[in-house]
Amino acid sequence: MNGILYLSRKDIETLEIPMKTVIQVVEDAFREKASAKVEVPPKPGIHPRQNAFIHAMPAWIPRMEAAGVKWVSGFPENPKQNLPYISGLLILNNPKTGLPISVMDCTWITAKRTGAATAVAAKYLAHPDSRVVGIIGCGVQGRSNLEALKLVCFNLEQVQAYDINKANLEKYVDEMKLKHRIAVTAANSPRNAVTDCDVVVTAGPILRKPKPIIEDSWLKPGGLACPLDFDSYWKLKTIQEMDKFYTDDKNQLEYYQKHGFIRARPPVYAELSELVTGKKPGRENVDERIMSMNLGLAIEDIATASLIYERAVQKKVGVKLPL
Repeated sequence: MNGILYLSRKDIETLEIPMKTVIQVVEDAFREKASAKVEVPPKPGIHPRQNAFIHAMPAWIPRMEAAGVKWVSGFPENPKQNLPYISGLLILNNPKTGLPISVMDCTWITAKRTGAATAVAAKYLAHPDSRVVGIIGCGVQGRSNLEALKLVCFNLEQVQAYDINKANLEKYVDEMKLKHRIAVTAANSPRNAVTDCDVVVTAGPILRKPKPIIEDSWLKPGGLACPLDFDSYWKLKTIQEMDKFYTDDKNQLEYYQKHGFIRARPPVYAELSELVTGKKPGRENVDERIMSMNLGLAIEDIATASLIYERAVQKKVGVKLPL
């Protein structure tokens, strides 16, 4: 028994794994899911505070020899105390013995793999000449999703951003302009952030009893909607009027609905795993309005964590701890 490798967020960041690589490993994980060989049960959770959650997310990906679990929390009141909305740990196990081999911070992983999943969806579902992205929610996910979308929407030239916190919005605009060398404007309303956009990402807190505001008329023909916050921003009629509705996992979608999240929605046209393997088509004409409601799958986390572990071992990053 050699103990476990502990990796802090700082350790993970020093590995400098590019978003392009995370997108590749996440898309590979979806391809493996299409083979029906992965194990990725719907994530059970507890809810200690209103609209807060702590979820367990286990997964096993045979081809990658990657097994583990993410224990992740989301507490929407945390930012008021200068604490992160999302926090948690991820444990990797040796699939031959079951022994834990690594414990690592999961905040970097959660941010990057979520943006990567949006990019995978956009690769197949966005208008081929997407130029304008709308971002509602200018926190960690607003940043990582833009970073990822820039790598698949090659003609992207403008971002319309909105956040209920004006200071967050101003900071986001300044940072994203500098980082991505792209036009970023501060929208004064959610409507102005959505109107005329080719891709819209909503990244607010996940709410059990939301008060959605996005109208059907706001999303233009050919638009792609990617709600990370389930249906918190999108009105029921808006969701139902989509030409196609995709998700990352039907079972997990149904699981959430049984537990009081996500109101009625249209039938699932396909899962992302079916999309990336060509079992189901993506966008078929330039005017289709499409929604991809990705709930977040543990295979994305475990595949990314496995890559991080390999790089950390190679570069001798992290701290060895006894079991």
